[in-house]
Amino acid sequence: MFFADVLETQGLGNRSYLAGGARAAVVVDPPRDIDRLVEAAARRGVRIVAVAETHVHNDYVTGGLQLARLTGARYLVPAAASVSYDRVPVSDGDVEDVDEGLALRAVATPGHTPHHTSYVLEEDGRAVAAFTGGSLLIGGVGRPDLVEPRLTERLARAQHASAHRLAAELGDDVAVMPTHGFGSFCSSGEAGGEHSTIGAEKTSNPALLQDVDEFVGETLAGLDDIPAYYAHMGPANASGPGPIDLTAPRRADAGEIAGRLAAGEWVVDLRSRVAFAEGHVAGSFNFEIDGQLATYLAWMIPWGKPVTLLGASAEEVTRAQRELARVGIDRPAAAAVGSPADWVRPGERPSSFPRGTFADLAAALAGDERVVVLDVRRDGERSAGWIEDSVHIPIHRIHQRLDEVPDGTVWVHCAGGMRAAVAASMLDAAGRRVVAVDDGYAAAAEAGLTLVTPSEG
Repeated sequence: MFFADVLETQGLGNRSYLAGGARAAVVVDPPRDIDRLVEAAARRGVRIVAVAETHVHNDYVTGGLQLARLTGARYLVPAAASVSYDRVPVSDGDVEDVDEGLALRAVATPGHTPHHTSYVLEEDGRAVAAFTGGSLLIGGVGRPDLVEPRLTERLARAQHASAHRLAAELGDDVAVMPTHGFGSFCSSGEAGGEHSTIGAEKTSNPALLQDVDEFVGETLAGLDDIPAYYAHMGPANASGPGPIDLTAPRRADAGEIAGRLAAGEWVVDLRSRVAFAEGHVAGSFNFEIDGQLATYLAWMIPWGKPVTLLGASAEEVTRAQRELARVGIDRPAAAAVGSPADWVRPGERPSSFPRGTFADLAAALAGDERVVVLDVRRDGERSAGWIEDSVHIPIHRIHQRLDEVPDGTVWVHCAGGMRAAVAASMLDAAGRRVVAVDDGYAAAAEAGLTLVTPSEG
């Protein structure tokens, strides 16, 4: 009897899989921190005999090469992928034995990348699960625009064809087990859901319900911004990432923290946005550990700039270090734990700024003070509607466009509060008066704020 265990990397919206039988298993699309997979295999009592990549990933650093070297497993990588390390090149139709009666069959599914390959797990010759990577997702497909703009439309058409190939060749009861689509920016549209099958996708997935021209048109129209750090992931994965280093970073005292800030380095406070607003080191930025830390920090920080982590506990710093290593930010320059009182020099006091709701914003707009409403949602979010007269700068561009924010007290909002806190911390660091709106966007209408919809404006 086969098993297929899911290993979630929630901050990046990805999944990896450990699948096998009584004695042996294969890992599909492993993350950088392979210790989790080694532990999962040990709990199952199986040996990892193969590691399979569906494609050269653009959104995270793979642990595949190191996992294969550590376990002695065969490293399966699509033959058409251009990589600089030894691997087992996989082509359409190739079969890799995993355990007695259990095999992995490669199915060429170009679209997310030109070389993308899915893997069908077969038990006694019958397909039981499809590891679809960035091809057929739950309710969608992987985006086709991460390789080269000139290839985007061609890859979108290939995505449609690949989804239809999987639907035609596999039974309705075959489990669909994608890598992307759980909040990942590698997904085109709002793909998601916990579990699915080929049969379920036939009834709900736009790629299987629309003709190719309609699908391509809607897919290309719905593509959102690409996180900037994606540009570094493909080359890192093609050259062969080195092993992860999760040893503790050096500890910084208040003087060193001040010195790093003065040098223009990034000091990142991992505490909650509530705690940060109440008190923080002046000049530090707030990327809370329970937000999408790796995605947004890696997206916004100038690549290669040193980062120092501040956490309420050593556990917060350790967790952040693991998350950042998954996207190639390998070693924090330093770290400190405790509270702002521990991180400022003698005679200095922590900075703070207020938080508010949309109802508070409505009251402020009715007063005499000069109020600037700053919307830091992404373009796709704002296109559905916005607060009248608000300024729009997406969160991932705010640190580069601070000079575009008009004079006045800046009330910054997003859809829920996390990204507003990031932007507020950057505005505060630049010396602006700021209020972080920590509220759900649906409350804007309830507060009586005037909203503009696309049909109106």
